[in-house]
Amino acid sequence: MSKIACFKAYDIRGVVPSELNVDLAYNIARGYKKFTGCKSIVIGRDIRKSSEELSTALVNGFLDSGVDVIDIGLCGTEMVYFGTSYLNADGGIMITASHNPPEYNGMKFVRERSIPISYDSGLNTIEEIIGNSGFDPLSATKGNYTRRDISDEFVVHLGTFYDVNKMNKMKVVVNAGNGCVGPMLDRLEKILPIEMIKLFNDADSNFPNGVPNPMIEANRKPTIDAIIENKADLGVAWDGDYDRCFFFDESGEFIEGYYIVGMLAKSILKMNPGEKIIHDPRLVWNTIEVCREAGGEAVQSKSGHAFIKEKMREVNAIYGGEMSAHHYFRDNAYSDSGLIPFLLVVQLMSEEGKSLSQLVNEMIEKYPCSGEINSKIADAPAKLEEIKAKYSDGEFDYTDGVSVDYGNWRFNLRMSNTEPIIRLNVETVGDIPLMHAKTEELLAIIRG
Repeated sequence: MSKIACFKAYDIRGVVPSELNVDLAYNIARGYKKFTGCKSIVIGRDIRKSSEELSTALVNGFLDSGVDVIDIGLCGTEMVYFGTSYLNADGGIMITASHNPPEYNGMKFVRERSIPISYDSGLNTIEEIIGNSGFDPLSATKGNYTRRDISDEFVVHLGTFYDVNKMNKMKVVVNAGNGCVGPMLDRLEKILPIEMIKLFNDADSNFPNGVPNPMIEANRKPTIDAIIENKADLGVAWDGDYDRCFFFDESGEFIEGYYIVGMLAKSILKMNPGEKIIHDPRLVWNTIEVCREAGGEAVQSKSGHAFIKEKMREVNAIYGGEMSAHHYFRDNAYSDSGLIPFLLVVQLMSEEGKSLSQLVNEMIEKYPCSGEINSKIADAPAKLEEIKAKYSDGEFDYTDGVSVDYGNWRFNLRMSNTEPIIRLNVETVGDIPLMHAKTEELLAIIRG
């Protein structure tokens, strides 16, 4: 069986229509039905031009397979996660390519209770079923189709994570990037005491202001400019399907996701002492210290949503955070959300009476980090071996890629699942010059 190009490690993603099209979408539905035996499915989609036709094909594939479809329409990925659990469906599929360029689309999959399906836990089997045309026969009885708007129920669900009475009035720049989050921000604006300064709030499949990806530095400028111009207290930007949110302080400074993990862990443990917090291995020291001081337990997991969610379920963790701006919550079906962190940060700033910079600067000073630096390498595995040999006197950890610890500084190096790229993260104990020096030293070897 030949590999289907758009099947990736965690989801499906490819150029439309050459790698992902309506025929494949129809077959994905039939393959999913064969793999899971589902009787009901939740389907949602993002704003992309091809999302509606892919959704229709997916719906038809399920209906022809005798599966009942609950179509929740235009939404964020977290609404599919919520809807699958809330509506007690056997699974859910979100049609999105998140922050990829406009010509891409994709799908994210969960089964019952919003348990993720990644390549290792089922997408490989679905790919095999499609490749071998090993579908079940079409059903004599078609499934039932229901359109269902669950926005109101979702807003109520979000309300279980914050207390509006503990929020102060503040001015917040919100950048929807013309993705899906705009309509949800409009709803939240009516019930929150904050003044929203909205950027690119209309969902627009043309992405007239660039693809919604705040990881691209050029994309941060409008948010930074609006914070300074409006003397805002905070800035928040989302990716296309709003399962990630990115924070800027009152001076427009972009805050690394690593420190948001520490800040949220501290806040959550204050209300829930003794609980477990999951973190990824790229940057760790701040999270470990925060958890220890707040009476919680930090548990390390391999990066990636499927691994984090699995580890959270395994140890019953209340919260999990990745430096890539994915934040997971036990009471959110162990799933990631781009809205819950936004609401928690506004409440935390209000309760502590502190600016975002005051909340994170101590952590940044204690454990300065390089942020993730990507390098395109022809032979990434060979480069990884070269680095391991060069730093063989450090303490090694292989949870994800390789982490090497020298006591006062450490680094993590991992290969991309899909591209010839090596990702580097460096952190030190309170030593910014050392962090810069070691980052440059490593990059010289990686790119040399």
